[in-house]
Amino acid sequence: MSKRIPIIVGSVILLVLVLFNTTYSVGFNEVAVLERLGKPAGIQRDAGMHLKAPFFIDRAVKLDVRRQFIESPLETVLTRDGQQVVVQAYLLWRIDGEGDGPLQFYTSFGTLEKAGKELETQLQGAVRAIGQYSFNELIGTDSKIAAAEDAILADLRKTRAPGVEPVDVGISQIVLPPKTTVAVLRRMATVQETLANLEESKGNSEADAIKSQAASQADTIRKFAEQWAANIEAVGNEQATRYYEQMREDADLAIFLAWLDTLRASLSGSTTFITDTSKAPFHLVDLDAPTDGKGIPQPAKEGSK
Repeated sequence: MSKRIPIIVGSVILLVLVLFNTTYSVGFNEVAVLERLGKPAGIQRDAGMHLKAPFFIDRAVKLDVRRQFIESPLETVLTRDGQQVVVQAYLLWRIDGEGDGPLQFYTSFGTLEKAGKELETQLQGAVRAIGQYSFNELIGTDSKIAAAEDAILADLRKTRAPGVEPVDVGISQIVLPPKTTVAVLRRMATVQETLANLEESKGNSEADAIKSQAASQADTIRKFAEQWAANIEAVGNEQATRYYEQMREDADLAIFLAWLDTLRASLSGSTTFITDTSKAPFHLVDLDAPTDGKGIPQPAKEGSK
C-alpha cells in the first residue's frame, strides 16, 4: 500500500501537467491565436475550454478585443488663418475580430502595447487635419470640432494598421502656445478697453443730454410756478385791499370782529382758561362790560384795545 501512494501522486501530477499542456481557456472578451511549431495556425473566438497539442507543438496567444484608449502628445498645428494652436486628441480602438483580423494583428504587433505605440504615432500625424480650419472655426458654440474629429478618424481608417479597427476620435484640448496666449490676451484687453471707452463716452453724452433736458424742464416749471405765485399774490393783494377798504370804513366793527376771532381761537378745545375779563378780547364774555354808542362791548381797562 505504501508503494502505491507515490505512484498515485505521480500519476495525478502527470495528469495535471498533461491537462495544463493540452488545454487552454478563452474569455468572453478575448480571441486566441494558435501557433503550431512557431507558425500561426488558426483563430479561436469561442469562449471556454479548448484542446491543443501538448508542450512545444501548439501555443495559444490570447488577445483582448475590448476597446483600448490612447492619447496623442501635444502637437503644435498651424491653422488656416496662420494661428498656432496646441492640439491633443484621443483614440478608441480595438482588434478587428472579423476574418483574419486577429491573425494580422498578432503577426504585425504581437501585443497591445506595441500596437498602442504605433497608433499613437499615427494619431499624432492625423491631428494635423486641424490645420484645414481657421481658429474662429475651432472655438465657440458653433465650432467645427466634430467635423475635425470625423476628418481625423477618416484618415486613421484610411491608413489603418493591419488588424486594427479605429472606433472613435475626440479632441481632448485645443490651447494657444504661451507666447500666442499673451499676445491674444493683450489684444483682447485693448479691444475691451476701446469698447469701455466708447461706452463711457456714450454714457457721458446721454448723461449730458438728460441733465440738459432736466435743467430745461426745471426752468419751465420754475417760471410757471413763479408766474402762478405772482397771480395768487395779485389776487390776494386785491382781496386784502378790498377787505382793508371795507374795514377802514367801519374801524370799530373791524376791531370787534378781530376780538371775536381771537376769543374763538383762545377758547377752542377742552382747556381750562383763567384770565382777566376786563381786558380785550375777553371782556366779550363779561355781560356787564360797558358798550359804546354802537352797542359794541368795550374793555373796562384803558389801553386794552
